[in-house]
Amino acid sequence: MDNSPRSRPRVGHIQFLNCLPLYWGLARTGTLLDLELTKDTPEKLSEQLVRGDLDIGPITLVEFLKNADQLVALPDIAVGCDGPVMSCVIVSQLPLDRLDGARVALGSTSRTSVRLAQLLLAEHIGVRPDYYTCPPDLGVMMQEADAAVLIGDAALRANLHDAPRLGLQVHDLGAMWKEWTGLPFVFAVWAARRDYLEREPHVVRQVHEAFLASRDVSLEEVAKVAEQAARWESFDAGVLERYFTTLDFRFGPDQLAGVTEFARRVGPTTGFPADVKVDLLGG
Repeated sequence: MDNSPRSRPRVGHIQFLNCLPLYWGLARTGTLLDLELTKDTPEKLSEQLVRGDLDIGPITLVEFLKNADQLVALPDIAVGCDGPVMSCVIVSQLPLDRLDGARVALGSTSRTSVRLAQLLLAEHIGVRPDYYTCPPDLGVMMQEADAAVLIGDAALRANLHDAPRLGLQVHDLGAMWKEWTGLPFVFAVWAARRDYLEREPHVVRQVHEAFLASRDVSLEEVAKVAEQAARWESFDAGVLERYFTTLDFRFGPDQLAGVTEFARRVGPTTGFPADVKVDLLGG
């Protein structure tokens, strides 16, 4: 890859543990210096990709579907689950079927996770809570709400540490979706801007290959990835290894079927067509 400043692609990097296996191997495979990486939250990176401040990067599923005409998804790479996800949860003081009209705190602006939680509660459980948004602090949330939706590292902490200590129920949104639909769920895809792909098709393919190689190296050496991450995280290496191997980093036909089903169910009320077309690189 030509790594002159002009040609280095501007690539997003989500600062959540769930993306570590996609980036950890970049240094091992020698491609890290070829990328101009921008680290931020999923929401901020999604905005930057849509705005054109990034060329390639992760984008939350809802934002991808809203902007599918501008973007091309990279096949076989995503952040999702095929069953439990561990880091996208509803923590509740009440059984879920008693949350009709109850206050539910949304501890994130992640539109995908929030929309998934709302969909599952409305159509799978049959309740319509009173939602409000607040910072993802479980102790504070539980003072004002009957349940809370949490994602990412905050959800992992709530799931494994705080909820059991506080005697709260934890409901895994990935497991609920799988039970309801029989399909995997995709929280974020990797995409290239369509205009950048037209200008730099070779670079996009190289970045795609670099991420696939990074993912594969990381999963082959997942115990080492977990051990290194445990040095700066509040989770031990065993928990992190379980988490990294619970996540589904694929984006193939089954994952695409999950995306199609989600779009069919929420598209018209979320800002994209129910039959939105997902273009894949090389597809």
